[in-house]
Amino acid sequence: MTAERPMQLGMVGLGRMGANLVQRLVRDGHRCVVFDVSADAVRAIASDDIVAATSLEDLVEKLDAPRVIWLMLPAAVTQGTLDELVGHLSSDDVIVDGGNSHYHDDIVRASQLAKSAIHYVDCGTSGGVWGRERGYSLMIGGEDDIVARLEPIFRSIAPGPDRRQPTPGRVRSGGTAPDGYLHCGPNGAGHFVKMVHNGVEYGMMAAIAEGLNILKHANVGRHQVESDAETTPLRDPQFYSFDIDIAEVAEVWRHGSVVSSWLVDLTAEALARSPELSEFQGRVSDSGEGRWTVEAAIDESVPAPVISAALFQRFESRGQGDFSARVLSAMRSEFGGHVEKNS
Repeated sequence: MTAERPMQLGMVGLGRMGANLVQRLVRDGHRCVVFDVSADAVRAIASDDIVAATSLEDLVEKLDAPRVIWLMLPAAVTQGTLDELVGHLSSDDVIVDGGNSHYHDDIVRASQLAKSAIHYVDCGTSGGVWGRERGYSLMIGGEDDIVARLEPIFRSIAPGPDRRQPTPGRVRSGGTAPDGYLHCGPNGAGHFVKMVHNGVEYGMMAAIAEGLNILKHANVGRHQVESDAETTPLRDPQFYSFDIDIAEVAEVWRHGSVVSSWLVDLTAEALARSPELSEFQGRVSDSGEGRWTVEAAIDESVPAPVISAALFQRFESRGQGDFSARVLSAMRSEFGGHVEKNS
């Protein structure tokens, strides 16, 4: 497949997603110039259609004006990279931030760049390490004419038409959403939608994990549980004597279930490889979008208890609740003489 209007694009950042975006673009006929702080990452991907750059300045020099430069970087380093890059750009160039920047930053950056007649597009990008083959869902914010100018790029990156039936009751004809990309509004709107997308992801992941954990412990009635003043006894142990194959449950949920989803697919795959998941410690990071979603919900006075709980669960997984647990133990000891149990 070849893009209707092949374009040239500079990619800054060749990590888990940046390199795959480049491969998807060149496969569709576009030409890319690439740069990464890791020279090895640049060498690994360079080819006839992928031109290596040794610096941001070199990348800009190797692109035809007006340039399109896509930043695929962690939010923490995006601003510094942008500051260095801007000094080499010209009017009518376009910067696309495909990472997970805070949407507030997008609005400020777009305003500042506009003073130099440089355009800015925020593009929330979802698809993970599988996006190279499946395509990436794109949530885009920016000026109408600039987003339209970049349409061939978005079309190549997005999944495109698939085998799914049209949504029943959807009366709107046309539009790009069924192809996997959407111009959500002005600058900031793309990352705002992606931010909430990731907050929803937190909640869905937490619900799947909690449900499978309940199933895993469904045989608790078969185990001898110490009964004392510090332990609430299991009232009806005969009702908890199931040895459930969690990996097979995840598999059956993939087929015809209401909760079937790509997240369940990935969970089933992980459990098939490692039923006990013993290679994981259970320390779950958050890269910002979940907490930003909760902040937005507070600002909007919109209830979001599931996403909030999922975010706090991630904090707990990293030991951030250890001190509060010690405080609870201390209070129980003080008011009731309760002694901590070892297990």
